[in-house]
Amino acid sequence: MIMAEPDGRPRLPDELGPVDYLLHRGEANPRTRSGIMALELLDSTPDWDRFRTRFENASRKVLRLRQKVVVPTLPTASPRWVVDPDFNLDFHVRRLRVSEPGTLRQVFDLAELILQSPLDISRPLWTATLVEGLPDGKAATLLHVSHAVTDGVGGVEMFAEIYDLERDPPAKPTPPVPVPQDLSPNDLMRQGLNRLPLNIVGGVAGAVAGAVSAAGRAVLEPVSTVSGIVDYAVSGVRVINRAAEPSPLLRRRSLASRTEAIDIRLSDLHKAAKAGGGSINDAYLAGLSGALRRYHQALGVPIGTLPMAVPVSLRADADTAGGNRFTGVNLAAPLGTADPVSRMKKIRAQMTQRRDEPAMNIIGALAPVLSVLPSAVLEGITGSVIGSDVQASNVPVYPGDTYIAGAKVLRQYGIGPLPGVAMMVVLISRGGWCTITVRYDRAAVREEALFAQCLLEGFDEILALAGDPPPRAVPASFVAQTEATSRSVSSS
Repeated sequence: MIMAEPDGRPRLPDELGPVDYLLHRGEANPRTRSGIMALELLDSTPDWDRFRTRFENASRKVLRLRQKVVVPTLPTASPRWVVDPDFNLDFHVRRLRVSEPGTLRQVFDLAELILQSPLDISRPLWTATLVEGLPDGKAATLLHVSHAVTDGVGGVEMFAEIYDLERDPPAKPTPPVPVPQDLSPNDLMRQGLNRLPLNIVGGVAGAVAGAVSAAGRAVLEPVSTVSGIVDYAVSGVRVINRAAEPSPLLRRRSLASRTEAIDIRLSDLHKAAKAGGGSINDAYLAGLSGALRRYHQALGVPIGTLPMAVPVSLRADADTAGGNRFTGVNLAAPLGTADPVSRMKKIRAQMTQRRDEPAMNIIGALAPVLSVLPSAVLEGITGSVIGSDVQASNVPVYPGDTYIAGAKVLRQYGIGPLPGVAMMVVLISRGGWCTITVRYDRAAVREEALFAQCLLEGFDEILALAGDPPPRAVPASFVAQTEATSRSVSSS
């Protein structure tokens, strides 16, 4: 049974799940660091005290914003979320001013510095930075959260407390301060030792019951039981294996990254997707594949496919906002397909097939074992199973207008981690707009201006399906090249 908070919301679990703990452990290594970020562009600069108070009140209602992770000295118990007795809001909520001219490019560069810096794992795993000094009185927020806290879809629900549906809503009562918990790693280890006999008995009983049940099924239905095991194993191999050979252009890795982004009206992308016979996700992945196709062709290295991983949410309505509930679908992105409609159809067929794999969530099934391996072994396994050049997420946020401390959110850009891949791409739909944000390894993508232009043109190609005159994507982090230069890239 799921416990509830006093206001009726489902209570977040105290123990870290195996996947969450894997992501938490990754924070110590710059190559596996899992920070995710929402960069929001605001129409005005919020009052600082009001902005700060908004996060203070949210941290009182959403306990995860006040909780840190305690890991037992010896693995006798699961790591635990506890309310930090030393919680200091001013460590987590910050503000700064960018120098003139205060462009969005400068904000993206600042976001990179924050994402490449480790979160303090002895504190709650998030920060919120208000960035002032943008033209026309605008501002931006950089909300940085460890993936161990939640995934993209869960984060939408978890951080809903900081937003309003109107610019100046009526004041709300101040929530009570959560009760702090003074739990040390040694305390948690001792708790685990005290419960060890009961846990062993329970584990043995569960194992025996499971074995009896499995044995019963094997006796009654021997053929179907063996067949099911074999089918799952074969499916697991298909799920884990890369779907295509890696791109020769994108193979190098480093610790330096850069982010580019474009804006598209949601209605325009929806219309283009419908015209192509697919969903918004199909159009998104086809546009990304078209951008990568142009980039490879422009550099004289045309390829037919490349491996692309697409996270798929497993979150049910009854699940709490915390933790991670997703798996990955591996695709062979059809870069060799010139026609955008055909590209959409190939992507849709692969997504449908991969979603039906019996072992689609095999990583989640293996996570309890992986989470207790030594760091060196775990990093070696992680490095060997990363089979994608690109990861591409699609996160729907809030459909209508939203405000934070009196400022309207004009755009939201999702900046994800780079877990051994050449680039992480995130589509955010919010308030009638889509943003496509690409964070890439600068050792993999060397021609940065060319890639930005290819990104723009790849999605313009998809938007052309919407009709005449075709809508266009808008550069957010860069200046588009001239039409003459653009034509030379397109014809390559």
